[in-house]
Amino acid sequence: MIIVKLRGGLGNQMFQYALGRNLAIKNNTKLKFDTSELEQDKLRNYKLDIFNISGSIVSRFTRLVIQKINHRIISRILGRYYLYIKEENQFFNENILAKKGNIYLDGYWQSENYFKEISNIIIKDFTIKYEPDIINKSMIEKIKNSNSICIHIRRGDYISDKKTNKVHGACSLKYYYNAIKIIIKKVKNPSFYIFSDDSQWTKENLKLKYPTIYVDINSSEKDYEDLRFMLNCKHFIIANSSFSWWGAWLSNNPNKIVCAPKRWFRSVDEGNIVPKFWIRVEV
Repeated sequence: MIIVKLRGGLGNQMFQYALGRNLAIKNNTKLKFDTSELEQDKLRNYKLDIFNISGSIVSRFTRLVIQKINHRIISRILGRYYLYIKEENQFFNENILAKKGNIYLDGYWQSENYFKEISNIIIKDFTIKYEPDIINKSMIEKIKNSNSICIHIRRGDYISDKKTNKVHGACSLKYYYNAIKIIIKKVKNPSFYIFSDDSQWTKENLKLKYPTIYVDINSSEKDYEDLRFMLNCKHFIIANSSFSWWGAWLSNNPNKIVCAPKRWFRSVDEGNIVPKFWIRVEV
């Protein structure tokens, strides 16, 4: 059995799932999710159930036991039954893909190298279960019928939370304007679709001379609808965020242009998060 510890928001959980799914296939075994940390998180919750995924949450008893175990001894206890693998850094570790038997994964695993070999399966797994409503369906049609450029501006806790700001930090307006210059040289008649967790700030500060739609029709509980909008766009200017990373990665446009921040984190090395063919832009 493969057990994946889930943490963070939707984008983070998708990375964690993708590695677990790959190892479950390689080992011909079941995939389970440990949601014990999410159940104690006041800001995050389990999000993967909106997708057509393979796997299920571990039993409530197991989650309660894990919640009560001191983090210093959890690997020792789990090690009796599972190969406990804790992520050491953000760099891709190819040795993990060769592991056999019962495995417990504890990390973020933010690299497509952990699941690139099963890309078609991951894309299928991350199709959304629910049909969009009339309003969302109309927006999807607009996106599909234009030279749509997704711009994601992540602020929220990247600005308000000192710890998160120190690690991540929000991308500057200079980054977005530089990326837009790259895009407009390559794309004729662009239409920009702006996604942000701070739409008011974005409307006041990001001024474009091109057709622009600020997408704010869904609540945070329906963030998967924004993900669906994103992946239907043709080109991308993403934030240093796993959410828009997945929007760009899941796009089926073979000629997509993806601009990503040259610096993903402020305080640590980014590892292998950004695929090689994406364009890196100064922040």
